[in-house]
Order: sequence, then structure tokens, then C-alpha cells
Amino acid sequence: MNEPRRAAFLDRDGTLIEDATYLADADRVRLLPGVVDAVRRLNLRDVLAIVVTNQSGIAQGLLTEAQYEETRERLDILLAAKGAHIDATFHCPHYPSISGPCECRKPGTLLYRQAAERFGIDLSQSLYVGDRDRDIAPGIAFNGFVRLVPSPSTPEADLESARERGLLETSLKDAIYAYLKQVR
Repeated sequence: MNEPRRAAFLDRDGTLIEDATYLADADRVRLLPGVVDAVRRLNLRDVLAIVVTNQSGIAQGLLTEAQYEETRERLDILLAAKGAHIDATFHCPHYPSISGPCECRKPGTLLYRQAAERFGIDLSQSLYVGDRDRDIAPGIAFNGFVRLVPSPSTPEADLESARERGLLETSLKDAIYAYLKQVR
């Protein structure tokens, strides 16, 4: 039997790329500073890099699934050009007031459980990083290694909560370094 794998579950907007609010144009994908090096470190340490993202703009009619896929592909291309890669991406296209409640919209845990089943991931030994409480709540539920990294759109209450709980990190790079130091 294979040993369970570790993963870094990464939010997309505001964590890996600039938050462009309902990003429908792949040409507007901009990597945040330090992201390439951080993801490459995960790749070199055989920690799966998995994006989990809420994309409610799809349900709201602000972008299509095809436009979302184009932005996902653009992110992959930008990372690959610098020697890094994302192993998988999971997204929730729902918006509760339009499509009803779902288990896949963060802070729901369905997409994480699906990733764990697909890749044999130990959710308690994995990293969870995002710029909002809803991005890190699944990691808390799974008793994983959790870090909030601030972005311009991070609510002040989320920053304060992360600070009080010792879960605040200045960047994705710092969050990944702290995690990798722990899991040597």
C-alpha cells in the first residue's frame, strides 16, 4: 500500500495571482511576487500543488466555464515557463443565492475530500493557504498546517483572526517555507 501523500492546497485569486475580481480574461492573469519559487519548492519536495478556488462569477453569469478554463490554463503556462507546475485544480462554480447551497464552495470541504481520494492525500499532513478565512477553514477542519496570507482584498476581520491564532504569514513563499521546514 502506498504511503499517503502531502499536498499544498492553494487559493488562486489573491494568493497565486492578483485578484482581478471575476477574472474572465486570461490575458489579465498576473502571478504574485515569489509564487513561482514557492510552487517550485513544493514540486521539488514532492508535495502536490493543488489549487482550490471559488468561482461564483460562473453562476452569476460574469464569466463562462470556458473563460475560467482559459485563465486556469494561463496560470499553468506562466508557471511552466519558469519551471513550476500545479498538479491539479478544483473549482466551485456556484453562488448560493443563485444555484443554492453546495458542499464544494469554500469553506466547504468537498473539493479537498475529492482531491484526497483522487491522489491519496493525507489531509491532516497538508498545507492550506489563502487570503481569506474561508480559504483556510477547511485546513482547520482537517487539522492541517494553515496559513493566511494577506492581499488587498483580505477583510480586516480575517487578518485579525489569523493574527490572534498565529496563522498569519506575509507571503505564500513564507507560508510554504514554514510548512516545508516542519515536514522535513
